[in-house]
Amino acid sequence: MVAWKRELILFGGFHESARDYIYYNDVYSFSLDSFTWSRLSPSGPGPTPRSGCLMTVSPQGSIVVYGGYSKQRVRKDVDRGTQHADMFLLKSEGGEGKWVWTRINPSGVKPTPRSGFSAAVAPNQQTLLFGGVCDEEEEERLDGMFFNDLYFYDATRNRWFAGQLKGPKAERKKRRRGKAEECGGLCEQEQGPVSAQEPLEVVKEVVAEDGTVVTIKQMLASPSVGGRPPAQAETEACASTADPDCPTAEPCPRSSAMLAVKHGLLYVYGGMFEAGDRQVTLSDLHCLDLHKMEAWKTLVEMDPEAHEWLEESDSEEDSSSSEGTETGDEESGEDKEENRRCSRDRSGACQAALGAD
Repeated sequence: MVAWKRELILFGGFHESARDYIYYNDVYSFSLDSFTWSRLSPSGPGPTPRSGCLMTVSPQGSIVVYGGYSKQRVRKDVDRGTQHADMFLLKSEGGEGKWVWTRINPSGVKPTPRSGFSAAVAPNQQTLLFGGVCDEEEEERLDGMFFNDLYFYDATRNRWFAGQLKGPKAERKKRRRGKAEECGGLCEQEQGPVSAQEPLEVVKEVVAEDGTVVTIKQMLASPSVGGRPPAQAETEACASTADPDCPTAEPCPRSSAMLAVKHGLLYVYGGMFEAGDRQVTLSDLHCLDLHKMEAWKTLVEMDPEAHEWLEESDSEEDSSSSEGTETGDEESGEDKEENRRCSRDRSGACQAALGAD
C-alpha cells in the first residue's frame, strides 16, 4: 500500500485458511477525504497475483510495483513458490478513476530474484532494496539463500544500481599513498597476475539455550580495491575483524529486516535467517551514510542470549508419544517445510509501504 495524493492505493496480497489459500492482484483505493474504499479497474496487462511486492511512488506520480511472492499447488499437499522479479507501472490517466498498467523493463544492474526483501526511500527519491532470500525448492524440501546486498532504483532514469561501498576515507588515503610503492614492489618480484581479492568472510557462532550451535556469516567489503596486493589486503582485513566495532562489517545476510532513513542515514534492524530447519530472529542494528556510501557502522551487535528461535516443532508432544516411528518423523519434517513456506507469505505481507506526499 502507498500514499498517492489524497488516496491510499492497495494492491495484491493473499488470504490463507486451514484448507486453501488465494493470491490477489486487484487494486483498491481509500479516499482520505470521504473515508471510503473503491475498487479500481486499470486497463492493460498487470501483475499476476502475488503478495509482498515493493510499491513506491515515482517522482512523476506513477506507482511502481516490483517483485513479490506467490505459490501454487502442483499436486495434492505439494506447493511450489514463485519469486517474481518483474516490474510494472500503475499510472492515473486523466479522468477520475482511470488507471493503466504498463510493464517496464529497467536497465542497469538488477536485483537477483528474491522474496522477503526490505525497502525504503533514499534522500534523492530513489528506492533502495536490501537483503531478502532466494528459495530453492526440491519436492518437499525448501532451502533458502539469504542476501545482505543493497540496490537502488532510479524511477526517473528507469534504472537499477548496485549499492557499492567506497570504504573508510582513511583507508582510501592509505591506498593512494602506498600505491606507487606497492606497485614498485610487485614489479621487482616476478609474480603471476594478481586476481581480485574476494570479500573476507567472518564467522560468528551463536549458542542457543538448548546447546544448538548456529553459525552466522558476515562479509567484509573487499579491501583490495585501489591496487593493494592480495596478501596485504587480507592482512589488513583480518586485523580489522579483531575490532568488534569495525566500521566495515556488513549486516549478515537476512530477510524481513526493518529499514528506516533519517537525515540521509539508512538504519537496518533485525530480520531473520535460517539455520537448517530453524528460523532465527536477529536483534542487531546497523547504520549506513547514504551520502558518503563509505562503510556500515554497527550500532548494536548481535546478542546471542537475546536471539529468538522460531518454528520449533508444534508437534513435539505428539511426536514424543510416537518416538521412533517413521511416520511421526515424516510428518514433523513436512510440517516444518510447510511452516517455512508460510513464513515467506507472512514476511512479504509485512513489508513496509513506501509513499509520497
